[in-house]
Amino acid sequence: MRLISLLVCSLFVSSTLPALAADEKVDLNLVNKIRDEGTNRSKIMETLSVLTDEIGPRLTGSPGLRKAGDWTKSQLTDWGLQNAQVVSIAPFGRSWVLEKSSMRLVAPSNLVLDAIPKAWTPGTDGVKRGKVVYAKLETEEDLAKWKGKLKGVILLRDAMTPTKLHTAGDTKRYTEQELQELENMDLGGATGRPPMDMADIAKRIAFGKKINPYLTEEGVIATVNVSRGDDGTIFVQGGGSYKKDEPTGPAALVMSTEQYNRIFRLIEKKKDLEAEVEVAVNFGDEDPANSINVFAEIPGSDKKDEIVMLGGHLDSWHAGTGATDNAAGVAVAMEAVRLLKAIGFKPRRTIRIALWGGEEQGLLGSRDFINKNVASRPESTDPKEKDLPSFMRRPSGPLSYKPLHGKISAYYNLDNGGGKIRGIYAENNSAAKVIFDTWLAPFHDLGAKTSTLRKTGSTDHVSFDTVGVPGFQFIQEPMDYFTRTHHSNMDVYDKLQKGDMMQAAMIMANFVAHTANRDELMPRKPLPVEPTRPAAPASR
Repeated sequence: MRLISLLVCSLFVSSTLPALAADEKVDLNLVNKIRDEGTNRSKIMETLSVLTDEIGPRLTGSPGLRKAGDWTKSQLTDWGLQNAQVVSIAPFGRSWVLEKSSMRLVAPSNLVLDAIPKAWTPGTDGVKRGKVVYAKLETEEDLAKWKGKLKGVILLRDAMTPTKLHTAGDTKRYTEQELQELENMDLGGATGRPPMDMADIAKRIAFGKKINPYLTEEGVIATVNVSRGDDGTIFVQGGGSYKKDEPTGPAALVMSTEQYNRIFRLIEKKKDLEAEVEVAVNFGDEDPANSINVFAEIPGSDKKDEIVMLGGHLDSWHAGTGATDNAAGVAVAMEAVRLLKAIGFKPRRTIRIALWGGEEQGLLGSRDFINKNVASRPESTDPKEKDLPSFMRRPSGPLSYKPLHGKISAYYNLDNGGGKIRGIYAENNSAAKVIFDTWLAPFHDLGAKTSTLRKTGSTDHVSFDTVGVPGFQFIQEPMDYFTRTHHSNMDVYDKLQKGDMMQAAMIMANFVAHTANRDELMPRKPLPVEPTRPAAPASR
């Protein structure tokens, strides 16, 4: 009797849950073709090698991003895509290229130091030698305390950061339990992202703008911060301003934790330390060709005026070669459209790949596309927010719709590292989740099973979602993204896993193709009633 009951229960569940998506068609012949091409004739590692080993860092506003834009446009055209174009998102700001950098302790002993300059900070105008000093500069009182005492010094900006014993590996994959927890919504639970304290952020930004002129006036040779990483991993982003008229201060570097701590301990022991530092950079004026988005299309047939979009951000930081952030997402999107062209897929809707610039500076590329083509809102005129970055300001007023607002069925993004896809964030779109569950079914054997109504942030899909266009980010394996590669000198080709990248490209191709050939556009969520303050960005 128990066996019969279990069988009846099983039949009830299997006949009820899929009925939610009974009208959703899955083209298994298409899936077979995608899997065959993606498994047996993949070109994704070739694409990744060019983007990382050959082109290298792709800082927004730099010649590296222009080179990447030109190459991706050419490659997409060679694969048979049409209307390939590189579109400027200028005005952005100054170009910046790191030419060389070195630092060493010269007294009381010699030690070559691992330190990387922050982007958009100036050079040292040759080799400079100075006393190494630690100064806490966090308040107006601190500035007054150190005034007149920092001329000719190399300034440590942080206290020592104790390292922790590693008792587990840095690389992690999701467990089935973690994926189940991710799938289940917890309406009463904490989001993990407290609302931004705009007043506090504005206060810190305002104080930060005083630091660079202060350090320059005091005659500091260079500043050094400690990396949040360990074992030689240096996490470094921007330091100076890419805006032409803002002060940059002295050269600013980030040093490996272990070496920084050694120097800090010697300072605590009242030892006299001297170091030499040389930083050579090349600042350039605004060049619209260096801050760009890249687009290309597979034209549709009977619904060609409607669009399905996919992509990732092409720009990167400068310490590594931008492999997991985000050559991985770019290469997966490029491979996805290559797969569809290679198997002769004929979409009903036009498929458009978008490779964004300026993501690292606040989703600038995708926001530029949205504001010009999809929808926009006036930015805040609140004087309390005038010093905030534009993406942090509260939008005001109603949406102004542009021609593409009702034409984009969905946008699919990949930008959470080099791990395989385990599912997708449905962004509280219940109707989309049901569809996604159906589309994931042919890829359960490759580990992609999870769709969740939870929202995620800090990637280019947000630019679409905030104006009412379905925008989605895939769930990726965490791997060593946060522990090793995210904005670090270890974000290199060697951290990419071939099998993971192949799997991700096949799944993205599957989602894009099925979205392109649905009878209807992807279901929409209700538009926001009022503009809302963005939550604190996730630490991608």
